[in-house]
Formats: sequence, C-alpha cells, structure tokens
Amino acid sequence: MALTLEDIDALFRRHGDTQYTGEPVTQLEHALQTAALAEQEDAPPSLIVASFLHDLGHMLEDNGDTPTMAGIDDLHQYRILPFLRHLFDEDVLAPIRLHVDAKRYLCAVDPAYFSALSADSVRSLKLQGGIFDAQQAADFIAIPYAADAVRLRRWDDLAKKENYRTPDYAHFSRYVAQCARA
Repeated sequence: MALTLEDIDALFRRHGDTQYTGEPVTQLEHALQTAALAEQEDAPPSLIVASFLHDLGHMLEDNGDTPTMAGIDDLHQYRILPFLRHLFDEDVLAPIRLHVDAKRYLCAVDPAYFSALSADSVRSLKLQGGIFDAQQAADFIAIPYAADAVRLRRWDDLAKKENYRTPDYAHFSRYVAQCARA
C-alpha cells in the first residue's frame, strides 16, 4: 500500500503524541525538532523532508512498547520505504534508509559520538549490527547520499529536547508537498 500525503498526515495525527522510544519527546516533537535543525542548517528541502519523515516507519504499527526494550530491531528505516517510494525521489528516501547505518558509521569514526548517545540509541545500536569496522565505515560513506544521512543522524540525535520550540506541523508539511512527485 502506498501512502498519500493525507495518509502521512493521518499517521502523525494518530501516532504523533506517542512517546518517542524512552525519550522526553513525542514522535511528532522528534520529527519537528529534527526537521527544524535541518532547516536551521540550510539543508535542501529534500533533506528537511527526510529529516521530518525519517522515523515514520515507527508509526506503521500500533505498538505501545519500545521495540528495543523487547530486544527487537523494527527495521523502521526500511519498512517505510515501499510506502513512500511512489511519492519521493532518492534524495528523500536514501537518507531515511541510511540514517541507522549513519549511527553505526559515526560510532566508528567519531570517538566522542558513542558517548553522547542516549540509552535507547545504545540499545538499538547493538540490535542494528553494532559499530562499523574501518572497512564498513569506508564502504558506507562512499554510498550516494551517505553524507546526507550522516547530517540527518546528527540532527536526529539532538532532536530529543523537552519543550524545544519549533515551527509547527503545517510549516514542514509544506516541504513534504513541495518534494512530493506531481
């Protein structure tokens, strides 16, 4: 089943108030914060949209528990792609697909990065395959859009602040509509 722009709105309305994996923010707050950070760094619209939608895969199922607490990698970065492929080009889809591996990459190349991860991110890192070795890191960063995924990942990690003020949903949904295929 392919999602429409209205379906994306409905997912955020239905699941946006859900707590984001043990963090002090909701799914919607996390999405808004990630997109706001991308916008503040003058990212292109496609990367702002990827930042806004990167965790939409978590909202596909009504699962009240944090998957990582149950020892499950929900593969959200892949699960959402078939639903979005008809709507967006690779400049939106690839950073979404690669944002989990970007965490594995950053842990390999930035010694301070791992120590700044939240407890849930550390837990999910193990489930997602752990830290890349040097060859895996080199192979990853050579993939098209990997650098964008790394930027998204850094915003993703920062987007967990309680009471952080951002533009509203309507502000970022305009980017979504702008980047959607006609």
